[in-house]
Amino acid sequence: MTCSAVDPVALTRARRQVFLALFIAIAVTLHILETLLPTPVPWLRLGLANIMTLAALYLYGGRAAWTVSLARVGVGALLLGRLFSPGFWLATAGALLATSAMIIMYRVAGRRLSPIGISAIGAAGHALGQILAARLLVMQHAAIWQIFPLFLFFTVFSGILTGWLAAGLLEQLRQHPAFQSAATGQGARMRPLQLKDPL
Repeated sequence: MTCSAVDPVALTRARRQVFLALFIAIAVTLHILETLLPTPVPWLRLGLANIMTLAALYLYGGRAAWTVSLARVGVGALLLGRLFSPGFWLATAGALLATSAMIIMYRVAGRRLSPIGISAIGAAGHALGQILAARLLVMQHAAIWQIFPLFLFFTVFSGILTGWLAAGLLEQLRQHPAFQSAATGQGARMRPLQLKDPL
């Protein structure tokens, strides 16, 4: 009786599913923990869950980043009992613009921008998305744009922080056997992480 050879493509796909499930679980946990912490403004958060979206983007591409980002918002809102609440739509709008901005910049300038730069750009998109949603759903007055500069500054600062943390996580993950071989599957498209690149 002989053992059949392991299909490397199937193995890569299985590893991808396992790691994405882990990324989503961690992102949802961070999202919930941040939501439960008191803040001066309801939608003002560090956005630590974005670390896992960045990890998915750099390791598996744009589709994986969308999966982690949208699952984090949806599952987090469901567990908190806030599905379809104003906070849910604020988070969704922010996630849509942030993820779109990060994927576009990663594809256009991924080799010239570090995860810190990609995260900062995503954070700016997140701030714009949340302000637009707040303008439509929460405060239907043009005065809301007066807080946008301060909100943008804090959000980009937090984006730099989460990007730095994501860069450290990616450095550790790339040492894992699942990401060391680029011979088949998704691994063939992985780019080397440039931690010393400018923003």
